[in-house]
Order: sequence, then C-alpha cells, then structure tokens
Amino acid sequence: MPSECMIRIGSSTDSLVDHPIEASWILQGKPRARIELLSRSADGTASTYFWDCTAGRFRWFYSYDETVHILEGEVTLMDSAGHARRVSAGDTIFFPAGSSVEWKVDQYVRKLAFCRIPVPRYLAWARAMVRRVRRVMRGESEQETGSALL
Repeated sequence: MPSECMIRIGSSTDSLVDHPIEASWILQGKPRARIELLSRSADGTASTYFWDCTAGRFRWFYSYDETVHILEGEVTLMDSAGHARRVSAGDTIFFPAGSSVEWKVDQYVRKLAFCRIPVPRYLAWARAMVRRVRRVMRGESEQETGSALL
C-alpha cells in the first residue's frame, strides 16, 4: 500500500508539539498550546488536529472553518457580541471562517479539530460538474451513486 494511503491513528498527548498562540492575541495569563497533525486531505483544504492548551485568556481569529470536539477540560467562549458559553468534554462547536472568539481556559482544554479551507462557490460547482461528467462517462446513474452533484 502506498504511504499516502496509510491509516494514521492518534490517541495520546505524546506526539503534541508546542504551537504558541500569537502573542498579540493573549489577553491574560501565559497559555501554552500544543498541536498534533493527524491528517491532511490530498488537495490541502482539510486537516484534522489534536490541540490542547493550559490556563489563559486569548482571542482566536479563524481564517478557515473549524469544527471542534472538546475531549477534556472546559473553556468559556465569548463571541464578538459578548455572548458567553461554557463548553466541556463532549461538546462540539463550529467556528466559521472570518469569525473570532475569546477563549477563557481556567485550567486545561483538549480538543479534536476538523479544519477546512472554504472553497469558493464557483469552484465547488465546477468540481461537482466534473464529478457528474465522470459518472456519466463511466455509465453510472445518479441513483446508483446517491448524489446528484457530489
């Protein structure tokens, strides 16, 4: 099996490496963040990470869509309108590209992050059309594949 098709498994904090939070984003304390890349899509638009952080308060700016699942600990998130929400292990949160959120970590938080660079609509449409043409050329019907444009 080619190495680019290998299955990768991550489950501990042994492989996390320092990933400092941008100094200008830190509002209070000295949070220490670490990260581990688990996967990256072939086209580079999607990736999955383990990430953890010690106590501190900071603002995070999202240049990509990120869905996180809290694995351990708690954090209070405050949006730009001042609405705060406490999230803890088991909670899943979506942060759209272009948003910013204040994170207040009292002790420790660990998350699984699914990151995706949004593809412009015209490119998504073009990709869907290419897939449709390929299916037609292979003689597959849309009913067989279960999707009209994907």
